[in-house]
Amino acid sequence: GARVNREYVETRARWEPLYEVTQIKGDGETHPYLSPDDEFADYETWAVGNLDLSELKEDRMFAGEYARRALQSGLQLEEKFGTNPYKFGLMAATDTHTALSTAEEENFFGKHSGAEPSAKRVYHPMARVGDNEYPGWSMVASGYQGIWATENTRQALFDAMMRKETYGTTGPRMLVRFFGGWNFEAADAQGRLPADIGYMKGVPMGGDLTNAPSGKAPSFLVAALKDPLSGNLDRVQIIKGWVDSRGARHEKVYDVAWSGDRSPGADGKLPSVGNTVDVANATWTNSIGSSELITAWTDPDFDPKLRAVYYARVIEIPTPRWTAYEALRYGIDMPSSDVPMTTTERAYTSPIWYTP
Repeated sequence: GARVNREYVETRARWEPLYEVTQIKGDGETHPYLSPDDEFADYETWAVGNLDLSELKEDRMFAGEYARRALQSGLQLEEKFGTNPYKFGLMAATDTHTALSTAEEENFFGKHSGAEPSAKRVYHPMARVGDNEYPGWSMVASGYQGIWATENTRQALFDAMMRKETYGTTGPRMLVRFFGGWNFEAADAQGRLPADIGYMKGVPMGGDLTNAPSGKAPSFLVAALKDPLSGNLDRVQIIKGWVDSRGARHEKVYDVAWSGDRSPGADGKLPSVGNTVDVANATWTNSIGSSELITAWTDPDFDPKLRAVYYARVIEIPTPRWTAYEALRYGIDMPSSDVPMTTTERAYTSPIWYTP
C-alpha cells in the first residue's frame, strides 16, 4: 500500500530479472477484465481470492497481479523515475512439491502428494473458506521454462536468465525464437536457421531497441516449432504495450502468423482454427494447425516518440486437459459443467523493449 518511490523501482529492477508467468496455481499473463479484446485472455485464471481465501478478489486488484499490465505500468514508472521496475523476462515453472516435473496434461501429478492422480482429487479442494474454494480440478498442468544459453552449464544458464533470453510454456516443450530489429523482412523467415539471422540483424528476447532510425518501425522475427508429442500450432501473436503522450497505458494483440488458409475478418479477428478433441476418449488429431510457424513482422502503428514493449505468444490447437484424462482413466464424472475439459496450451517469450 505504500507509494512507489525511486528506491522501490531501483531495488525491484535489480533483484527481479524474471517473472513466473504460469504455473500450477494459475496463469499470470493477463485477465479478461484487463484485456477484454483478447480472446485468449480467459485462460486458467485463479480469481477467487488470495491463496488462503482470507481476502476475496475484487476487480480493482487485477491491475497489480498480471504480467501484461505490469509491463505497461513499468513504462509509465520509467518515464517518472528513469528506471523500469517491471523490466522482467518471462519464464514458467511447475511450483509442485512432489520433486516431479510433470507439466504434461496426460501425466499430471498435482501440486503435492495429497493431489496425486486418483478418482477423488478433482473433488478435493486446494483451499476452502466457507463457501469459497479452489477446487482440485482448478490445478493447472503447467509449466516449463525455455532458456537460450550458449552451453548447458550452470554459469551459461544463469547468464541467459539474467539477460532475459528465456520463455515459458504451459507444459509443451515447444521451441520459440523472438528477435527485434529495424531491418527484418519476409525473406528472413524463409531460412532454416532463424537464430543466425536474428542475432545478426537484431536483438533476442529480453533485449532493447532504442532511438528509431528515421522512417523506420521495429521489425520482428519470430519462429515457433511444436512439441512433437503435443498439439499443432494455431497461431503466433505479438502483444504490444505502450504509453501515449499523456501517460496512458495501451495494449494491442496482433496475429502475425497462423496455420491454414484463414484470413482475418472485417473485425480484424482471425477465425478459429477448429477443435478436434474427443473429450470422452481424451484424444485429438493434428489434422489442423501447423508443426511450425515463422514470420517477419513490422509494427504498423509505431510512434518513435513513445515507449513500447513487445512479446510473442504462441497458441496451440485445442487438446485434452488433464481433467479429461482423469475422467477417462478413472471412469468418473466431473463435479460440475464448469470444469474445463480442453485446453489451448501456449508459450510466452520474454519481451523486447523500445525506448525513444
